[in-house]
Amino acid sequence: MTSTGFLADDIVNGHIAGWQRDLGAVRRLAAKTLESYSRDLAQFVTFLAGHTGGAVSIATLRDMRAADLRAFMAVRRQDGIEARSLARSLSAIKGFFRYLEREGVLSTEALNTVRTPKTRKSLPKALTVSEAKATIVTTGELEDRPWVAARDIAVLSLCYGAGLRISEALSLSRADLDGPALRITGKGGKTRLVPLIDPVRQSIEAYLKLCPFPLTPSQPLFRGVKGGVLSPRLVQLRVAQLRGALGLPPSATPHALRHSFATHLLGRGGDLRAIQELLGHASLSTTQIYTAVDTERLLDAYRAAHPRS
Repeated sequence: MTSTGFLADDIVNGHIAGWQRDLGAVRRLAAKTLESYSRDLAQFVTFLAGHTGGAVSIATLRDMRAADLRAFMAVRRQDGIEARSLARSLSAIKGFFRYLEREGVLSTEALNTVRTPKTRKSLPKALTVSEAKATIVTTGELEDRPWVAARDIAVLSLCYGAGLRISEALSLSRADLDGPALRITGKGGKTRLVPLIDPVRQSIEAYLKLCPFPLTPSQPLFRGVKGGVLSPRLVQLRVAQLRGALGLPPSATPHALRHSFATHLLGRGGDLRAIQELLGHASLSTTQIYTAVDTERLLDAYRAAHPRS
């Protein structure tokens, strides 16, 4: 994404373009994240131009006070923007000013006093072990075509048995199965190795035997009924069918199987660092949320079973 559309002079727009390149090439942010950050900064620059009465220049940015940033946040709150989106906007804006500081353009000390809005942490919705297993087993019972049933079982097995995101599972090729572990490229271009347990590998092999389309080593592994790349939407619709068949909550999605993978590993004594590597999380703090999930499940069981609860 270019800096076109920012209400700033050519010098500031040049720095914005440099910041965007830095996010994409150096920090390797996903395209969607880069788009969101750029949009957040554009909203701030538009506000600042109206706030100061002209196109934003380096002098405008250098003279900016913490109160100006708080005023922007207040306007966004009045527009009904949630705390999570506000926090992302603030992160994008501060990130741009840190970039300017690294480039020797200006100092960001005034912005350090602006605190990130508090957000309510929502815990991942994991299925129980029996629900996760039933989801995979029942998948085959909802489809009359054996190869499609085998395909859907293999995809969901990768989500629950290997902790893959649905996009990661659908990007696999035949060549990715050659070794004992999968080499997965996740968010931000981060690569990780994920071992394949026997049930998951067997489900993939069952699909390969039944798939009616030729699968070359470099092409996507999972195909739609016409031979094209399998759409994530079709997998989501299949899981929606499973919710109705099994009476699962609305939170039961393909991604919930990935949450279940992490939660069940942790519940069985899995090492948090190892789970972080398996999931491809850049920060351990992201993985630590599963400790809260596991504690909450224990408390639920306690409340349900203890006679004095």
